[in-house]
Amino acid sequence: MESPTILKFTISLPFFCVLLLFASTVNPVFGLKRCNFPAIFNFGDSNSDTGGLSASLITITPPYGETYFHKPAGRASDGRLMIDFMAKSLGLPYLSAYLDSLGTNFSHGANFATSASTIRLPTNIIPAGGFSPFYLDIQYSQQFVQFKSRSQMIRKKRLQWGMVMRNSNFGYFNTKKCRRCQLSYNNLGGIFATLMPKADYFSKALYTFDIGQNDLSEGFFGNMTIEEVNASIPDIVNKFSINVKNIYNLGARSFWIHNTGPIGCLPYILANFPSAQRDSYGCAKSYNDVAQYFNHNLKEAIVQLRKELPLAAITYVDIYSVKYSLFTKPKEYGFELPLVACCGYGGMYNDSSSVGCGGTITVNGSQIFVGSCEHPSVRVNWDGVHYTEAANKFVFNQISTGAFSDPPIPLKMACHNI
Repeated sequence: MESPTILKFTISLPFFCVLLLFASTVNPVFGLKRCNFPAIFNFGDSNSDTGGLSASLITITPPYGETYFHKPAGRASDGRLMIDFMAKSLGLPYLSAYLDSLGTNFSHGANFATSASTIRLPTNIIPAGGFSPFYLDIQYSQQFVQFKSRSQMIRKKRLQWGMVMRNSNFGYFNTKKCRRCQLSYNNLGGIFATLMPKADYFSKALYTFDIGQNDLSEGFFGNMTIEEVNASIPDIVNKFSINVKNIYNLGARSFWIHNTGPIGCLPYILANFPSAQRDSYGCAKSYNDVAQYFNHNLKEAIVQLRKELPLAAITYVDIYSVKYSLFTKPKEYGFELPLVACCGYGGMYNDSSSVGCGGTITVNGSQIFVGSCEHPSVRVNWDGVHYTEAANKFVFNQISTGAFSDPPIPLKMACHNI
């Protein structure tokens, strides 16, 4: 006769198996292993720029960076961005900007994002205009392609140096004490090789994208009508898809793609387009409608990309919904004054086209520094365009779980094609 313990186990085992089968059917993520991403390669604009613009075109000044870095750190925020929290959660260092030549380490990825970047070639480029020359085509074709090739040339030279040392008659020696050896060491990659990603990292890495907002802004501030901006969106999204396919063809397999946020809730839109109809939360409705139309087209494009790129794991992330919730119910999440810039000057939105965060303005004969608000940790918007570190962290915490993703897969499992 079976013991009660054994009998109980034999009865519950089939039920347990059925339960596992049901769980895996309802939630395909159930049972998947965590991905081991050794690197991140990021493409985008100021929402994820960790120093590209500041190193190349426009230096970011205080009070930017004050909350976390306690100094400007190349980011358009008071602290960290979503891409910083993403890297940290994956156990990786913060990404160095590709355009930053000083103190950079690319061993675990590189950031090609640059503030003011667009998907398409912009018509008004810094310094004559307000948009970056490093639009998405450049980030891919002139930057990522070169980086992939040249980084491996440097690593290959380092390997050649190792072979020279093993085959030499000198045996081990200290290159610091040998001038000729030091020169040879440097010419063959030297320490720089350790700052480059390994060859297999390119296929195993996570490729992240957060871009498109500036394409819409260029239309709005270029005197295009809402209808004209909407009409441009299919071509914008098509250009985006072309770049994703090109990067896939270079070996990328895991893609994490953000849609664009509620642009109509940002102070720089509200201040510059005061006649736009507001929704019940104070956001410019027609401008948010454009953002949602962009997101609809982007999501459809990603469905097509999955068909064309069968080996790719492509995750579409609904940033819009999470960010919009910060404007619809800020108090619920510990925020206040979501439509008002923390760092700015003038008007009901604390935003002005005449002076920005970190600038100075003369008022009644006195120079006034445009600094931060008292408590950035409870504010949503930092400088009229960008989000505070607190808001960025909130958004990251929401999207990293997979609750706002299609397919509904967490960040740490985004290598799986389900």
